[in-house]
Amino acid sequence: MSTGLEIDPRLDLFEEIARLKKEKNAVILAHYYQDADIQDIADFIGDSLQLSQEAAKTNASIILFAGVHFMAETAKIISPTKKVILPDMAAGCSLADSCPPEAFKAFKDKHPDHVVVSYINCSAAIKALTDIVCTSSNAEKIIESIPKDKKIIFAPDRNLGAYLKKKTGRDMVLWDGACMVHEIFSLEKLLRLKERHLAAEVLAHPECEAAILDHADFIGSTTAILNYALQSEKKQFIVVTESGILHQMRKAAPDKEFIPAPPNANCACNDCPHMKLNTLEKIYLCLRDESPEIILDEALRVAASASIERMLAISK
Repeated sequence: MSTGLEIDPRLDLFEEIARLKKEKNAVILAHYYQDADIQDIADFIGDSLQLSQEAAKTNASIILFAGVHFMAETAKIISPTKKVILPDMAAGCSLADSCPPEAFKAFKDKHPDHVVVSYINCSAAIKALTDIVCTSSNAEKIIESIPKDKKIIFAPDRNLGAYLKKKTGRDMVLWDGACMVHEIFSLEKLLRLKERHLAAEVLAHPECEAAILDHADFIGSTTAILNYALQSEKKQFIVVTESGILHQMRKAAPDKEFIPAPPNANCACNDCPHMKLNTLEKIYLCLRDESPEIILDEALRVAASASIERMLAISK
């Protein structure tokens, strides 16, 4: 019996996706951590918030987000009148999942005099419980904008929170969450890589553990890491974040060498299994059927939007 999910093997998926995009007035967003083929068919490539903002500026009727669930939710929060679809609803996020809304609300209730700052890598429900959202690019600015006499809860990433505590000197209560991808980089293997590539600079995402960040030459968001590598006079870099970013690095600077930092596991690089659930086949089916669709309760969407709007006002 046909399930409607079969794909004719003779189809050229690149051509079919391009046709469907035009036919349905759709725009495809791809996060840097997607596979190379998906990045190459995207209309916009970047970090999650930047992608949602770009999509909001277009006249597209449909936003297909090749990323993970919280990113598609963010796109829906920012563009409520557009249909937002996600190729695989199972594409979650270990960091977002580490902060269940009910548990976080109980945690927040224990600290009623604290300002809640949440990293954008969280669910819409957590954004709705948040005073100000931040990204890895503007997190320091957001923290510095809060009066010194105000206490702060930072969620959900304990590593980014610890990095910000060290940089700003602010005393923050940290939710105990983490990203599985950035948690499992091996310090021992990184140090061995540095010994083999003495001229290489180490570029790391602040979601990494402190022991890794202590050995980084540059710490920043995925976009900041990309821009730093392109502007640097150095020719060799060890990249300590999800390996999908290497595709854009190598395209933009083919004369430079980008080496993925290894995790503790027995593999050469560190991939996010949730990001990699998206495939060209799923993108084709998602566009064809306009499903699965992200649906948000309007009261939740409005509450979540407020924390993003406060961030954008501070970041101007």
